[in-house]
Amino acid sequence: MTFWVNVDKSTNIIDSYQLGLISVNGKQYTSDVIIFPDRVKDDWWRKSAHQLCLEDIAEVMAKNPEVLIVGTGVSGLVEVLPEVRQAVDARGIKLIAQTTDQACHTYNRLCQSRRVVAALHLTC
Repeated sequence: MTFWVNVDKSTNIIDSYQLGLISVNGKQYTSDVIIFPDRVKDDWWRKSAHQLCLEDIAEVMAKNPEVLIVGTGVSGLVEVLPEVRQAVDARGIKLIAQTTDQACHTYNRLCQSRRVVAALHLTC
């Protein structure tokens, strides 16, 4: 699935996504990623394979984005734990959890106008 071309090179844009593969600003990644406005953290691992806990996004929380987009995988198997939802809400961060293909589109739509971070599970 191809998205669009990055006109503003100061912001990370998702070029394409398919099961197990994402391209951000022309660079391909084959493991889960966190996309910050200025960099991509590749080879991102969660404490539990299909649950997102606070420890998994400590670096994201330190950046205090306006929006955190969680890509829950192709089938939406990653569960955002209640503790994450509560902590994100308490900080005034908008949390959007969607299947990863939807999350990629949402990230590209919002990243040009807001401080957005995307934590994306690329498989299941």
